[in-house]
Amino acid sequence: MQYARLGRSGLKVSRIGLGCMSYEVSPAERPWHLDEAQGRQFIRRALELGVNYFDTANMYSGGASEEVLGRALRDFARREEVVVATKVFYPMRADPNAGGLSRKAIMTEIDASLRRLGTDYVDLYQIHRWDAGTPVEETLEALHDVVKAGKARYLGASTMLAWQFCKALHVAGRHGWTRFVAMQNHYNLLYREEEREMLDLCRAEGVGVVPWSPLARGRLARAWEDEPSTVRGRSDPWGDGVYAAMREADRKVVDRVGEAAARLGATRAQVALAWLLRQPAVTAPIVGATRMHHLEEAVAAVAPALPDEEAVRLEAPYVPHPVAGIVVPGVAD
Repeated sequence: MQYARLGRSGLKVSRIGLGCMSYEVSPAERPWHLDEAQGRQFIRRALELGVNYFDTANMYSGGASEEVLGRALRDFARREEVVVATKVFYPMRADPNAGGLSRKAIMTEIDASLRRLGTDYVDLYQIHRWDAGTPVEETLEALHDVVKAGKARYLGASTMLAWQFCKALHVAGRHGWTRFVAMQNHYNLLYREEEREMLDLCRAEGVGVVPWSPLARGRLARAWEDEPSTVRGRSDPWGDGVYAAMREADRKVVDRVGEAAARLGATRAQVALAWLLRQPAVTAPIVGATRMHHLEEAVAAVAPALPDEEAVRLEAPYVPHPVAGIVVPGVAD
């Protein structure tokens, strides 16, 4: 495993992060989810492979993902040797103050996340979406206070427009509040709209990019003709909506991933991840795994680097896509 600093911070994370959305106490929320006993196997194997970066969110399975991750890390790892990331924004209850990024919501949810994770602090506390209904100053000061209280070591953001992130960075700097060190955004070979502004902004501001959906909900990991070929592929309306604009150009990208995999003696998933890892702004893609070979292939993608000529072939068929995933109320990434 290779490790890299997260942006300009001193925090070092594995070049692959394990996303834990699919692990819950019992697989009831979505048909592709794994129960706790199964999820623990993936967390343990990730640790064995050198992964130190684990990502979840308070709203994944109503908090069950945090519980599973917390218990597994207590059993399999030393707390100081792992990087635990979680998120806040989506409603966790039915009352008016249950969601969003108000001071009340943030202070309530950080404590709830810590209880579920069974830890005194998280390493990376991320805002899951932009909250247009709360002044950004209120959100940023509350997050700063979370850090100063020792409940989070670093701050991150996820899935917003570049101007929103730029505003947040500017306001935090103006007030001397803790700045974001990470951006978890939607970025892969089938969705490259983040290259327009967000990636350059992150590089200029020293923010590490940790993309979600690096395999486009699995679409980059299998042949076009095999879509959909998994339980998730057949029962993922959110993913269907995000990638509804798939067209002939997308098929060309998927085909070229397969061609590169054949030339390099790699899997399609490894090619798609290797392309992401060569992007200058990207620190660590967040990979979800429900089959063990998915995790092991992802880790193997860290080295060797994807040749330049292969990257050029992979990128050539891309065409502009509608913006997707920025704000989808009530649904997780």
